[in-house]
Amino acid sequence: MRRTLFVAGAIWASPNTLFGLLFGLPSLLFGARLRISDGALAFLRYPWGTGGALALGNAILCTAPTLDGACRSYAERFGLHAAAGPQHRLGDHERAHVYQAMVLGIFFLPAYFVCGGVSPHNRFEQAADRYAATGDGWWPWNAPP
Repeated sequence: MRRTLFVAGAIWASPNTLFGLLFGLPSLLFGARLRISDGALAFLRYPWGTGGALALGNAILCTAPTLDGACRSYAERFGLHAAAGPQHRLGDHERAHVYQAMVLGIFFLPAYFVCGGVSPHNRFEQAADRYAATGDGWWPWNAPP
């Protein structure tokens, strides 16, 4: 049943995944590496961008050589509060976005931007940070923002 739900979610998220592939596949010509990781096709060593990672459906564009690196929460990165403890695994944060996209499909990107885009106040980012820290709560409406 779990596999069936994953496949259905991947199909539902496929328009966003295709967008990720549109940006990811050309990066292979510039040294990026393709791996399967965290429920997605991960383009590692993605040569463009300011650092970090971006999930588009079941595709992750990551400037680092691995998704196993540590990252700070959005609230810490944006200076809303001091570092509260150990950093989170980048792949866990991005996997939360993969799951979110598999539920919302084509509505993921509009919902993400309506909720604030790249911001520590965005429910999607808060949920991804929560999931990376605890392994639970990737859905943006599980807990108050």
